[in-house]
Amino acid sequence: MGTFHEGERAVQAQAGVLAEARGLGRGISSGIPPGAQPFLEAQRLAVLAGVDAVGHVWASLVTGNPGFITAPSSRTLRLAARLSDVDPLTDGLSSDRPLGLLLIDPERRRRLRVNGRVIRADRTAIEIATEEVFGNCPKYIQARSPEDAAAHPRGAISRWGTTLTVEQGLAIERADTLFIASVHATRGADASHRGGQPGFVRVLDERRLRVPDYAGNNMFQTLGNIATDPRVGLLFVAFDTGTTLQLTGRARILWEVSDRAGLPGAERAVEVEVDEVVEIAGQGPLGWRFVEYSPFNPR
Repeated sequence: MGTFHEGERAVQAQAGVLAEARGLGRGISSGIPPGAQPFLEAQRLAVLAGVDAVGHVWASLVTGNPGFITAPSSRTLRLAARLSDVDPLTDGLSSDRPLGLLLIDPERRRRLRVNGRVIRADRTAIEIATEEVFGNCPKYIQARSPEDAAAHPRGAISRWGTTLTVEQGLAIERADTLFIASVHATRGADASHRGGQPGFVRVLDERRLRVPDYAGNNMFQTLGNIATDPRVGLLFVAFDTGTTLQLTGRARILWEVSDRAGLPGAERAVEVEVDEVVEIAGQGPLGWRFVEYSPFNPR
C-alpha cells in the first residue's frame, strides 16, 4: 500500500503537485514520534472525526486541561475525556471504528493529525490505535492565547434540524475557523482544519456552503477523501461562548475559476450540501483569548 490512496493521488495530479507530495509523504508515520510527547501533554483541545451508526460523518470537539492527552505507547493515544451524551458522534466510538484526531495549539500555531481506530471509549477515556501520524504547516491558524479559567462544559442540544437557521448562517459567516471530517473506505477517518478571515466560508442558502481551499501542504488528505467519498462533517466553534455547530452532509470539489469567484486567494473550492445540523449550546468561554489572525489569511 502506498503512502497516498487513489483519491489523494488523483487530486495531487490535478493540482500538479504529484512529485512534491511524494516527498512530503515520507513525513507520515504509523506511530507517535518520541519528541511529540511534550506537545501532546500540553494540549487543551482536540477534534475527533468519525462515522455514526447510520453512516453520517461528524467532527466533534473535546477539551480538557493540559495532560488530558497522553501516549501510553508509540501506537496508542489516550484522551482522558468523553463526548457529551448528546454529541452526534457518540455512537460512532465503538471498538475498532475508524477515528481521526486533530490536535491543535492555537497559541503556537501547531497541529498534529492522528488517524487510526478506536480501542475503547467509555465515560472516562477514549483510546486510539494509531495508523497515520503527521504534522501540518501553521498556515491559517488564528492565534489564541490560553487563559487560566477552565473551559466550561457544553450544554444540551439547543437546535437540531436539516437546514441552517438564519442565526446559524450568520454565525458561520462570522467564523474564522472551521474543522472538517472526511473518510476513506480503507484509510479510515481524518480531521483537518481550515481558517481565514471572518466570512471566508460562504453560506449560499439554508442547505449549501462554499469553502475556499487555500494553498497548503499539497498532500490533499481531505480533498482526496472527498474525491472517493463525498461524506463530510463540519464543526464551527464559538470560542467565546463554547457553543458548537456541527453539520453533516456531502461535498464536491470545484476546480473552475468561476466557482471560486468571491473567494479571494482560493485555489479551489469545496461546496457542501447539508443533511443535518446539530447545535450544542455552550455554558461559557472555552478558555482562549483571541490574539491575531494568521498572516497567511487572504484579505
